[in-house]
Amino acid sequence: MSDAQNLDGLLRWRCIGPFRGGRVVAVAGDYRDRNTFYFGAVAGGVWKTTDAGTYWRCVSDGYFTTASVGALAVAPSDSNVIYAGMGETTIRIDVSHGDGVYKSTDAGRTWANVGLGDTRHIGKVRVHPADPDIVWVAALGHAFGPNTERGVFKSTDGGATWTKVLYVSDKAGAVDLSVDETNPRFLYAAVWEAYRSFWQISGGGRTAASGGAPTAARPGRTSATGRACRPVFWARSAWPPRQPRPVGSGP
Repeated sequence: MSDAQNLDGLLRWRCIGPFRGGRVVAVAGDYRDRNTFYFGAVAGGVWKTTDAGTYWRCVSDGYFTTASVGALAVAPSDSNVIYAGMGETTIRIDVSHGDGVYKSTDAGRTWANVGLGDTRHIGKVRVHPADPDIVWVAALGHAFGPNTERGVFKSTDGGATWTKVLYVSDKAGAVDLSVDETNPRFLYAAVWEAYRSFWQISGGGRTAASGGAPTAARPGRTSATGRACRPVFWARSAWPPRQPRPVGSGP
């Protein structure tokens, strides 16, 4: 805009609580109701508001067996379907692990664990824009040592089964994931080799610096670029696009 005054009041932030929810790394909103939001606390479960933040309540008590939430996603095509990835990937002096992925099919009233329990730390969950049963999970894996349940996982049946579609090594895991919502054949994943010991935090490493040797569980192209500590992988799936267009082009 040419007139700077037109932006007045549009970028003012205020705290809407709750004040006992704890630190937050995961936030998601209802695609049908602009007043309904969810957040995942790193040590306090999933919270929900239906009045744009005036009141909040914890909706995961009694269902979750771990408290740390690293990722949240509401299905764009069905706002009753919510996925919560447990265990934050922002490794600090203190870090709490999770126990996989939880799913709700009734807008957060009830939850069920749908697997990936040994991923420990999940950085992102993405849901297909047209199908709530197709979901991708970016998993860092164990923070304190090597394990193989890390990378990008995909489910086409709402979490009943999972397939590892991107794997670099037992030391490097996925921490972020982006899906082109107008053409969900295109995905981008950020991979990070990092671990904690009792006296230090280490990030980067040989696997991450070289980009590793990514493997895909289905045909497609995968390449690695980006900075040494977090290479970015690009993948193209076989799902037909709703609106075919080159990635990066205009709307």
